Amino acid sequence: MKKILKTWIAGAALLGMSGTASWAAEANLILNWTPGADHAPIYYAIEQGWYADAGLDLTANSGKGSGLAAQTVGTGASEFGIAELGTAFVAKSKGADLTAIMVLYANSPLTLYWKKSSGMKEPKDFAGHTLGNPPGDAARVLWPAFEKAVGLEPGSVSFVNLAPPAKNPSLAADRVDIISEFYNGHDAKVAAFGDDLAHLRWSEYGINPYGNSFIVNTTYMKENPEAVATFVSVTQRAYSACVEDPKPCVEALMTAASGLDEKAMYDQWTRVKDLMADKTTTTEGLGFFDGERIQNTYDLIETYFGMEKPFDPAESYTNEYLDGSLKMTAQ
Repeated sequence: MKKILKTWIAGAALLGMSGTASWAAEANLILNWTPGADHAPIYYAIEQGWYADAGLDLTANSGKGSGLAAQTVGTGASEFGIAELGTAFVAKSKGADLTAIMVLYANSPLTLYWKKSSGMKEPKDFAGHTLGNPPGDAARVLWPAFEKAVGLEPGSVSFVNLAPPAKNPSLAADRVDIISEFYNGHDAKVAAFGDDLAHLRWSEYGINPYGNSFIVNTTYMKENPEAVATFVSVTQRAYSACVEDPKPCVEALMTAASGLDEKAMYDQWTRVKDLMADKTTTTEGLGFFDGERIQNTYDLIETYFGMEKPFDPAESYTNEYLDGSLKMTAQ
């Protein structure tokens, strides 16, 4: 029944049919952070009336991190959300009632940056240097996994507590030697450091947990399958459209959110597309999860973050609402 429902709603959305749904619902989506390029397709679909035409009155709300988004969805205070999947798993182990319904960052955005002028060329050169990031930063918590992957001895890097806005200035002033950041902000680093910038992505060394993903309150999903099917169908369609042509999507984002730099949003979107593309999303369908990688993500998070109450990761996600005919373009 769910499969039939999903197919019907996807078809209605693709045709742009208004008033086709025999139901209507209001729902909230809490973002993982303030609006950015990775959210542009959502604002584009809202502006175009795609959600409303399919029966869903969707409101997108700014967030303050994946932890808050996971908690808000997990309690039912927001029906939908975007959260880093590992953070969502930790919240789920603490009782959050949530299910992942579409992956956004199929590749981990974790990236390390340093200056070539420091003399460091590869991970083994990090020994004896300082790394700046916030105490709860995922890169810091998962650092033992990175050390193991690249062959660094435990404790060979010293951490320096830095608030996110202080990362670039601290690296520029040599107050720290390395900083951790998400790859979608790569071009801002290039602009700041030019040819002196060096970087590596954790995914290049086999540490590739799923990143930001769309989540839904599980009870809401069971009670409102039409609304969830509509949300996923329209959202998947919007991201596919923005991969093809980012211009109207960035314009919609700029209209909806103030204080953004247009060029920076185009640059970020280019990096977001890279994060969206993996073997599964380019073959099975845009936004699809791979069961083995779900398990690997769970195992990594359980090892380094801990799970208060372990659960079966196979029951933490679903591809049921996704349309396999919409493939992500390989980057």
